[in-house]
Amino acid sequence: MDRERLALAESLGQCLQSRGLMLATAESCTGGWLAKTITDIAGSSQWFDCGFVTYSNQAKERLLGVSAETLAAQGAVSEATVREMVAGALARSRADWAVAISGIAGPGGGTPDKPVGFVCFAWGPRHALIRSCGLHLEGDREGIRRQAVLFALRQLQEYVLESS
Repeated sequence: MDRERLALAESLGQCLQSRGLMLATAESCTGGWLAKTITDIAGSSQWFDCGFVTYSNQAKERLLGVSAETLAAQGAVSEATVREMVAGALARSRADWAVAISGIAGPGGGTPDKPVGFVCFAWGPRHALIRSCGLHLEGDREGIRRQAVLFALRQLQEYVLESS
């Protein structure tokens, strides 16, 4: 585990734990890497409830309640989908906050509208605004996935701190 990911996760954990908050993750292209990063920290059970790895559209529907209509109209890699992933993770866990990631890590699978490296993120607390964004990350599959985990951790901590 690299130091930057560990330091970000530890800092996020301190932030959540000091506020008595629990987190859930909902991941697609990162395949559980965000949850692994979090659980690499001893004591993370104090602030991490669970992680959902929903790689297929069917899993997103079944496990997180993402609507088939959203997936058909917007695709799995869309801000609408990751917002529904966050809502589903919150509804199906005891978490106060959730984060979702869905993207195209490559090397194939990209389109002109959604090229390899396009990743969507969402973050939000229970009963409040779910924020989302999409961005293009550069690099190979591993690099894109690593950058996605780092970005998700940074943005989540920023949003939690801002909401306190």
